[in-house]
Amino acid sequence: MTHEQFQALVGALEGEARRNPGTYKGRVLLLALLGNAYLGAIVALVGFLLLALLASILWLKALGVKLAVVAGAFLWLIVKALWLRMEPPQGTEVTARVAPELFAMIEELRAELRAPRFHRVLVTDELNAGVVQAPRLGIFGWPRNYLLIGLPLMKSLTMEQFKAVLAHEFGHLARGHGRLSNWLYRQRLRWARLMEVLGAAESRGSFLFTPFLRWYAPYFNAYSFPLARANEYEADATSVRLTSARAAAAALTGVSVVGSYLGERYWPQVHKLADEQPQPAHMPFVGLSARMTQEVDEASSHRWMQQALARVTTVEDTHPALKDRLAAIGQAPRLALPADGEAADRLLGTALPSITEAFDQRWRTSILPAWEERYQRVQEERRRLAELDATLARGTELSLQEAYDRAVLTESVGANADAALEQLRALHARAPGDATACFALGARLLERDDPAGVPLLEHVMRQDEFAIARCSELMRDYHWRGGRKTEADAWHQRLLERAADQRGAEKERSEVNLKDKFERHGLAAEDLARLLAQLRAVPGLRKAYFVRKRVAHLAHRPFHVLGFKASFPLQPGVKKRAAAMMQSIQERVQFPGETLIVNVEGENYRFGRKFAWMRGARIL
Repeated sequence: MTHEQFQALVGALEGEARRNPGTYKGRVLLLALLGNAYLGAIVALVGFLLLALLASILWLKALGVKLAVVAGAFLWLIVKALWLRMEPPQGTEVTARVAPELFAMIEELRAELRAPRFHRVLVTDELNAGVVQAPRLGIFGWPRNYLLIGLPLMKSLTMEQFKAVLAHEFGHLARGHGRLSNWLYRQRLRWARLMEVLGAAESRGSFLFTPFLRWYAPYFNAYSFPLARANEYEADATSVRLTSARAAAAALTGVSVVGSYLGERYWPQVHKLADEQPQPAHMPFVGLSARMTQEVDEASSHRWMQQALARVTTVEDTHPALKDRLAAIGQAPRLALPADGEAADRLLGTALPSITEAFDQRWRTSILPAWEERYQRVQEERRRLAELDATLARGTELSLQEAYDRAVLTESVGANADAALEQLRALHARAPGDATACFALGARLLERDDPAGVPLLEHVMRQDEFAIARCSELMRDYHWRGGRKTEADAWHQRLLERAADQRGAEKERSEVNLKDKFERHGLAAEDLARLLAQLRAVPGLRKAYFVRKRVAHLAHRPFHVLGFKASFPLQPGVKKRAAAMMQSIQERVQFPGETLIVNVEGENYRFGRKFAWMRGARIL
């Protein structure tokens, strides 16, 4: 199913869900049961086949045993794939003893909605809140309810706004959204895992599942999509009913604006301290409230709010866009950040200081290696930039690579994006066809919404197919910011197609198996002679086969396989010798394009036999 087909189906189903919500929900459940019925039927079929083969051992003897082992292994593979154990969510647990006000608010909302109780309340380090139901008994259910509350979220909202967020989450739980959504999620995960396991095992029995799941999985995802989105609107309505429309609107607006602040300004500023400090000394969670109050100024908040309101609801996310959520509750955007000491984090009571300090300590421990690496890299880059500036000051012209490096370093460690852009313009004038210079300049122009970057990236994509995905992403975002949805969708589809091709190509080129089709290498005489000269210089290499594997993805890029032998028949130490030979070939030989090296001895002897029968495969 293409992106356009998925989008069209979701759009049609959303209309049906609005007209006949009960009928639509029933169809979603029936569709989910269809998938389970198919899987159950296949498991029953394979199980019956296994019993029949076990009974046939009396007549088929050894053949019956082999067939039973194959059927049993396949059945075990299926059962393992279908059995999903959902790991419980992680976070710092709080109890009513240390946070009585928080639990009083939770109990008030629970009683109002007659919702199930939460077994655990966990504080996380995210700007989010959520309900998770983790089944204790796997596929048999018996869920344990978790309420996840992000500490940054509590620091960003007033008490009333935070209560509106909790009411939204309770709306999911009270109406069964959490249980149903989690159950549907487990279905999708189970089918995806089954395809992954069968594909990795290259099982011959995968034909029993593959055609069905290739149709069913995307169709079910599209069919259940409107249900997940409708759940969000219903939960918002519950939030309004239990608090107020103004509080719900302020919470939605505040989370959107603070999310932009954290992503664009706060965390980048924290991480940039690594440019000057060899080790992290900042306490980002302790200082978040004060910094947020100071730095979320009127101009910035207005810009972030307008960006959020410009986003439209798409099939990329089940959560509707901010504009649509506010319209559904009849409110305009309203930003009202908490004053000093009025944030909802005080609901954590005596646990607040210890939780905040623990998050800071955990952050410092996790980021320390990357922090130290960045500090060392920045110091080296500053030295390199000073050297390049000094070279230019002496009147010596920089090479193209040096000029490119100087522009990039001027932007990063020199913190002068405007000067870097002018340097890239000059570099492009020197080498107008250079793909690297075109990409660097084009990407930065598009980030500034300058259309002059479009032809530059189009040139890059013609020159370098490996850049198509990244260029497509930049072009999509450029058109999206400009409100050109048709163009943005077209570039997004190209990005998806290219990414799928690249994933398929990576998988095809990461392995070989006996079912693969191989053909003559197709090398030019001079390339083959160069390769042979390098292989003959590898000590102890006895035989070498060089073939080309037929691939479905990016087939215009040849993918070769070198099969080698390092030992004579019956010679001991084959594995050790093969490993040493593999390393030696990797170090000494430059192959013409992508090549996978395979030792065709021992467990891989069938490849050697297959290659030996291929005309022109043996080159040494």
